[in-house]
Formats: sequence, structure tokens, C-alpha cells
Amino acid sequence: MSTTVTLTGALPFLVLVAALLAYPLSSLLLSLYRRSVQRGMASVAGGSAAPAAAASRRQPVVALRIELPLAARPAARQGPPSPLWQLATNGRWRAAAAYSAGGFVFAAIMTAGWLLATRDPAIVWIKLLVLFWTYCWPGVLPILLVAAYDRTRQSFVVGGYFAVLLALFAIALARNPGMAMHELPLHWILTNAPPTLLVLAFLARPIRAVGSLVLAFLIVAAIGSQALLSLAAANETWLRGIATFAFRLGLGANAVFVGMILAGMLAFAAGLGWPLLAWIGRRYEQKKTSDQSLMIDAQWLLFGLVQSIGLVFEGAAWIVTGLVAFTAFRLVSRAAMRRAVAAMGTAAARPQTLLLLRVFALGKRSERLFDRLRRHWQYVGNTTMIAGPDLVTGTIEPHEFLAFLSGRMARQFIRDAADLERRLATVDRAPDHDGRYRISEFFCHDDTWQMTMERLARDADAILMDLRSFSPDNGGCIFELGRLLDGIDLRRVLFLVDESTDRGFLEATLQELWQKLGADSPNQSALSPAARIFEVARQDERELAGLLQLLLGQED
Repeated sequence: MSTTVTLTGALPFLVLVAALLAYPLSSLLLSLYRRSVQRGMASVAGGSAAPAAAASRRQPVVALRIELPLAARPAARQGPPSPLWQLATNGRWRAAAAYSAGGFVFAAIMTAGWLLATRDPAIVWIKLLVLFWTYCWPGVLPILLVAAYDRTRQSFVVGGYFAVLLALFAIALARNPGMAMHELPLHWILTNAPPTLLVLAFLARPIRAVGSLVLAFLIVAAIGSQALLSLAAANETWLRGIATFAFRLGLGANAVFVGMILAGMLAFAAGLGWPLLAWIGRRYEQKKTSDQSLMIDAQWLLFGLVQSIGLVFEGAAWIVTGLVAFTAFRLVSRAAMRRAVAAMGTAAARPQTLLLLRVFALGKRSERLFDRLRRHWQYVGNTTMIAGPDLVTGTIEPHEFLAFLSGRMARQFIRDAADLERRLATVDRAPDHDGRYRISEFFCHDDTWQMTMERLARDADAILMDLRSFSPDNGGCIFELGRLLDGIDLRRVLFLVDESTDRGFLEATLQELWQKLGADSPNQSALSPAARIFEVARQDERELAGLLQLLLGQED
């Protein structure tokens, strides 16, 4: 009986507390992380980071044309779509299908576990379908997370799920006139509402990058807070020994109780929680997992644990049902993902590297656009960027987060040209098991960002410079514009603007910099040089499709 009480009382409470604490703690840590990055950016390395060498200047023969493509309508393509375009548009849906395949197996095992645990003698097809579809609900969330990120598609996915659920409820009620109308909806709510709320707590957009890591650590610490109490309660000799020692120190009963909680929490946090995070970080660096699979695995594990708690009333051993279902989910989804990656044909085209430059003051607007763009581009190739306060907490990787927690954040910053070349040599350019390429952030001091930008631009296949909110105050962006005109073929560059951009100043700046073009600039020989400017308004799917076409060279 005590085991049942623990599994149905203490365990849910601990998971609930950990999930609720995950959001504020993650927010606090990410805020401290952002400040640490800002301090590093404002400091100087003091190394041998030399500025760009002065280039000989020559008046360009051809005038620069300012080209404004139609932003609201994707350009017409001639011929079949390229492999890169297919990867960018279909990759996320193939990945969602792989996770769904694992989700169906998860739901089947949970359904079988419920039937076996309850020993229900009346097994009919409609009951099986209702149970199965109820346990399929966790599969909706990865689709929303991976593929259907816009509201229209999210509405179709969620609406489709509940349309099927309501149809099954209606059939079940028609076949069982004695059933109360609230029984099936209540069962669905009790099964899925608690884990859904917990998942939404640690996968909320502001903390999504580190929420699963923080949650794992907190669950371990929360379990530890009860471990010493449980051991002492089960062994009277231990309890007397602890009490005697504490009383000799002058502690009261309440202090002993709190002390045992804190001691257990610290012991588990240091002995299990931190090693667990380090293990996850190593697996990420070894490419045995990805940031996306970490979030989705955490979600399915949480659903499996919480949904199994109700089965414990039929016997403590049924708590393993969720673990078995989660293990099956991972095996099936990994196998399906391998097939999906093979079908995507990632080897059919050379991976493309996108360099993202931007006005750091964009804030939420920068996050929203990049979050949508990355879901497409990560199936095409790598993304490189200079770390800034606007996107740094959304692109943080597990090993970077652990380096910050360990007090080793300063080592992430580039010190000089030799250090930059070492970092470039270690950039991970291979896709993860889910077919997605990684995002590489370069942390730069105030005297190393310029050389880093120029070096990254030379290696990039496409460059997107987000100039929303651009004005004369953005001296760093003006420098970047000059280096792009001087050193990069403009056919690889796309400038992004909106109504907040000082368009007149931008065009005047481009024309002024064009007149100072370097003699060896690749744009000197261009027959019809053009600065391509893409205007965004709603950041919807039509605009995103047009943006991707231009970046991938699919506009003609």
C-alpha cells in the first residue's frame, strides 16, 4: 500500500513541482546567460584580431541597381523543384510523420496496458478506438512543434484530432445508451490534461531551448528531497541515529525534517542531476541526439510517466507501462526517422550554409522570423551567425548551457584570428540523425566580431541580412554592408526590410558604399549588379516561401 501511495501521491506531486519550477528557473538562467553574453560582447580580447586590410578603390563601371522582389507572392519556378527546395519544404513534415509513427506504437502499448491492468472483460472495437485515440494525443504536440508552426496548420491538426475524437465519442454513446455524456470527455481530460499542462510549461517558447534540461535536473533534485525521508522512515535505526545526531547539535524536530529534505536534494542534484546533464551534453556533442529530439523525448517520457500513474491503483508494477511505451516510441520513431532521412535524400545535394546578419535590437521580431526560417533551412544545411542578445537564448545548445553553468562561458568567445580558424575547423557540418543541420553561433568580443563576420561571409552559400529597424544609428550594420559589397557576390546576398527600415538611408548608404568599391571586388565584373531587397509585412507562409526561393536560387 505504501508503494502505491508513493507512486500515486508523492511521484505526481514531485513531477508537478519540478515542472512548475522549470519555467521561472529556466527564465532566470537564460536571463543570466544573456547578460553574460552581452558582457563578453562589450569586452575586448586584446589579442591579434587585426582589422580588415585597406583595399585599393576603383569606381565601378556599372551602376548598382536596387531590386525589390515581390514579397507577398513566391516567384514562379521553371521546371521541377530542386532537391534543396524539396528538403526545405518537405523535411519537417517527414520528420513529423516519423514521430507520429512512434506515437501510434506508444498509444497501442498504453491501450494494451490499460486493458490488461483493469482486466476489462468487455473489450469491443469502439472502446479500443477511444482508448487508442486518447493515448494518441501526445502525438499532436510534436507535429505542432516540428512542422505546423503557423496558426492555420495548427488549427487543422488540432481540429482534425478532436473531430475524430468527438466522432468516436458519439459512436460510443450511441452504442451504450446507459453511458453518461461526461464519462468519456472526463476520462480524456484526466488522462491528457495534466501532462499537457506540464509539457507546455517547460516547452514554452521563451525557455524551450533549455526547458527539458532544467526539468530533468529538477525532477532528480525533487526525488532526492524525499529519498532520505523515505529511507529513514523505512529503517527505524537510521531514523533514531539521524535524530540523535541532530539533537546533539541543538536542532529541533522541524529543523531535522527540513535538513533531511535539503540533504537529499543536494545529494541527488550533485550525484545524479549534474552527471545526467553532463551525459546529455556529451550525447549531443557526439551527435547521438539533437536539440529537437531532446525536447520531444522529454515530452513523451513525461506523458508516459503521468499516464501510467492511474494504472498503479491496479498494481504498482503497472507504473512501467509508460516506460515500456516510451522505449517503444523511441525505437520506432528512430527507425522511421532513418527511413524519412533516406527518403529526403540529404546526399542528393550539397548542404548549403546560410549566414544570418541582423540588427540586434529587433528582439521578438527577430525571434519569430528566425524560428520559422530555421525549420526549413535546417533540412538544407548549416546556419552560422554572430551571437547576439536577440537570438542567443533561442539557439543555445546543451554544451553551451553547461559551459555557462560551469563558469566557463568566457572560453566560448573568439580571441583572435587563429582562434577563429580553430573554431571554424571544428564546426559540425553533418546532419543529425533527424536530418537537420545545426546552427553555429560565434561568440565575439568587441574587437573580434568584424573579422569573424568577414570570414563567415566568405564561406556562406547564401547571406540574409535582416535590416528591419535599420537607421543611421546602426554603425555595425553599415560596416557589414560595406564588407558585403566589397567581398561577396551580391547574387548570394538578400537584404530584408519592413516598414521600420529607413529605406531612404539604406539605399543612399548602398549607393555611397558602391562608389567606394574595392578594385578586387567580385561585383566589379558584374554585368547587372543588384542589391536584392525583400520586404516582409506579415511573416506568413507566402512571404516565407518567397524568401526561401530567393535564398535557394529558385526564383528563375
